[in-house]
Amino acid sequence: MIPLHDDNPTEIKPYVTVGLIAACVLVYLWQLSLGEGQGGAIYALGVIPAVLFDTVDLPPDIDLIAPVLTPVTSMFLHGGFMHLAGNMLYLWIFGNNIEDAMGHVRFVVFYLVCGVAAVFSQALPDPDSVIPMIGASGAISGVLGAYLLLYPHARVLVVIPFGFYFHSMSLKAGWVLIIWFGMQLVNSMLSGPEPGVAWYAHIGGFVAGLALIPIFKRQDVGYLNPGRITGAESTENITSNVSNKTAGITPIKRPGFGVWGKSKNRVETNCPHCHGRLRLPAGRSGVVDCPLCSKAFEVTT
Repeated sequence: MIPLHDDNPTEIKPYVTVGLIAACVLVYLWQLSLGEGQGGAIYALGVIPAVLFDTVDLPPDIDLIAPVLTPVTSMFLHGGFMHLAGNMLYLWIFGNNIEDAMGHVRFVVFYLVCGVAAVFSQALPDPDSVIPMIGASGAISGVLGAYLLLYPHARVLVVIPFGFYFHSMSLKAGWVLIIWFGMQLVNSMLSGPEPGVAWYAHIGGFVAGLALIPIFKRQDVGYLNPGRITGAESTENITSNVSNKTAGITPIKRPGFGVWGKSKNRVETNCPHCHGRLRLPAGRSGVVDCPLCSKAFEVTT
């Protein structure tokens, strides 16, 4: 199951998310430029548990930085194009909303802390391992854990391959992320000691994201926020139980980053609580109830 897009618009530009993606791409291009020297860079800048816990020393020619720094430097290295592309796809889809929920600075710290937690989750069970760990997946797993708590009802477009046939469908983010986490658990139990995917890092990063989100999210951002209800189904479900405060107010699917947009006799706004995109009659003012989260807010059109 491959996610392609989420229907969950943000209010701020995801500068940090884009910056992290750009940094990983640039580092990967640098790795490619090294040619046969890529292996040395991975051993020098990746996390080697035995080196991190000071039971083994690196050869002098690749002993470039203090081992304590490698949990950070390893996050920007990748073992191949597909490794990089998969990680950046998940970061692009889910990272912008978590950055929006935290703010730029807090998101940077959260991302790095989750990445470090993921490293130790993989290293502690086998502290004598000399296999280097690289990749952003541990930190991104933390982003996924945070997304599960904040936006489980957001819709995610996924592609499911069946041989040469690809089926696309829209699922709630909660199901996508629970299935993803379940796969990490199963694979961690089936995998052996040979080099491969750092399943424990994924699990540790995800759990760290769940645990740290109360500390890093903005106070006005709640948990389990409603997803964007779209199409005829949303209108029928909502208008069947409206009050005078929700009359004429309908959710819309089109993503937007601004607060207001006008179209003839209708205007559009974002609910300040759930960030749902709404359309309401022009001239409507006063306190209204959001049909998505049922919370009241004041509008002036």
